[in-house]
Amino acid sequence: MKYNKTIQSLLLTMLLPVCFYAQTYTDYIGAGHSAGISVSSSSDADASLAENSLNGSGMDADAMEASRFLAQAVLGHNMEMVDALKDDLDFEGWIDAQMNVPYYGMLRMMEEVWAEALQLHVDAGEDPEEVFGPYGLHFNYAWWQNTMTQNDHLRQRIAYSLSQILVISMNSDLTGHVDGVSSYYDLLNEHAFGNFEDLLLEVTLHPAMGYYLSHLNNPKADPANNIHPDENYAREIMQLFSIGLYELNQDGSRKLDSNGDPIPTYDNDDVKEFAKVFTGLGPGDINENVNWTNEPYFGLDLYGADIVVPMKMYEFFHEKSEKHLLNGFTLPANQAGMDDITQTVNHLFNHDNVGPFLARQLIQRLVKSNPSPEYISRVAGVFNDNGSGERGDLGAVVKAILLDDEARSCDALSHPHSGLLKEPMMRMVQLSKSLPLDVVNDRYWNNGYTTIDEMKQFPMWAPSVFNFYVPDHRPVGDIAGMDLVAPEFKIHDSATSINYINRLYAATNRYWNVLWYSWHGDYIKDEDDPRNGIVGLITDELQDLIEDPQEMLNRMDILYTYGQLSDEQRKFIIDAIEPVTWDDLENTRTALYLLLISPDYTILK
Repeated sequence: MKYNKTIQSLLLTMLLPVCFYAQTYTDYIGAGHSAGISVSSSSDADASLAENSLNGSGMDADAMEASRFLAQAVLGHNMEMVDALKDDLDFEGWIDAQMNVPYYGMLRMMEEVWAEALQLHVDAGEDPEEVFGPYGLHFNYAWWQNTMTQNDHLRQRIAYSLSQILVISMNSDLTGHVDGVSSYYDLLNEHAFGNFEDLLLEVTLHPAMGYYLSHLNNPKADPANNIHPDENYAREIMQLFSIGLYELNQDGSRKLDSNGDPIPTYDNDDVKEFAKVFTGLGPGDINENVNWTNEPYFGLDLYGADIVVPMKMYEFFHEKSEKHLLNGFTLPANQAGMDDITQTVNHLFNHDNVGPFLARQLIQRLVKSNPSPEYISRVAGVFNDNGSGERGDLGAVVKAILLDDEARSCDALSHPHSGLLKEPMMRMVQLSKSLPLDVVNDRYWNNGYTTIDEMKQFPMWAPSVFNFYVPDHRPVGDIAGMDLVAPEFKIHDSATSINYINRLYAATNRYWNVLWYSWHGDYIKDEDDPRNGIVGLITDELQDLIEDPQEMLNRMDILYTYGQLSDEQRKFIIDAIEPVTWDDLENTRTALYLLLISPDYTILK
């Protein structure tokens, strides 16, 4: 049906006798590509119209395309979301609409979750003064509750992506300061479509970041007492948050010196100069439970500070000397400390590296691990100028990433540089949102610790400021041999891969049906439900199609593999369930399990 074949050659293969008026296509015919062609047959029984053989009626192509777009743009989706998008495939209109959907604050949700959890303990006869919290568990509950119930789908995906670039982690004492972590996550939501300079400044001033990268209560130099400014944040704001280690061209490739060597963006002397900038920042307010002071002061630790209020400048502790930054830029001596900080953030924001540095990592989080230089350059160009003269417009960047031909075209699906390994969280959220769930009282509380232990990932629990994986990770083998990267493979090992299979078996097995469980199961259980708040899948909408297993697999293909379920995997699933005399529920869940552990699901292309 391709490459300059006429309609006559196609119709020779049809079973129905037809007459036609044809034009020649040079690419393909069918699936709606039938302009100027009339088809008739000897019979038009019921809905079996002759023109349906060419016009694409009844095909799933639009649904597949919509689902693939959603897989890149949201944390998880269901058929209702696919159906709402497939009729016109107006992806740009969908993005514009999503950018205007209000979001439900993470701090607000965490506080509500904590209040409910505390009340459940009280109702069970426990002393509220003896109940510890809120802590990391309650952020996990709140994150999952928001993810499962709110409609700001695109914002959630971008905030989650930003959380893996501008990293703080509860793998630290921050697990006991979850109000600060929740507030920090709200920054990522608030600025997901805003300006990157604003985001970088607020990240710099947030006390959770100040604590995590140790520029909270960072004093000026006092050589007599061997005190020097902490260099941690100075290094990471450059290396990880803005410009990276080497000077870049707009397409993300490294600039080279006359010897052909990459050019470092900064050296250790630069780090020392930047460290002077980030001195003098201390708590912006006191914790309401503090009883030894009425005012915040420099040196007040995390337990006494209000960790949701931005840090403020204490001028006495700020280094007042000149600061020599990059490319000959100098901050004058005796300038106000906050002026030093805002000008430094602006200085980094305007560095040529920021566009390609950020573009590549966001593309990796949304679309593919190995974007072409041209793709990076196009997105970086939008970062540099959104078309209205604005630099750093993240909303425009997100739109450029998702609408780029390299994201939307299917031409390169068979190329080895296309696609990415879906991280464990993305796989689990997609499963959780694709089907109705058996929950008690609309609570989607997922403790998260099982996912952290078994699959080494949960939002805001990275092992270090370098995230769960670095952008340049190359697993040994064919991927490294082709000079490609695959960041997510860093946490895909013999343990996590087996744990994932076991987790999916527990979720799809009809007798267990454990997608996740809450540590508050004994408190939130329905009196008539012996499952104690365990959350399970409801697979009725798939089971209704089981009489025709191929039709059921077509639905699964839309939801989970976006039209890319291979013939081999399809046959493997059919062969596994058709000869077996299991009942419909068992067959449905077996088919779902086999699909979810397949490469067709775990790899997004």
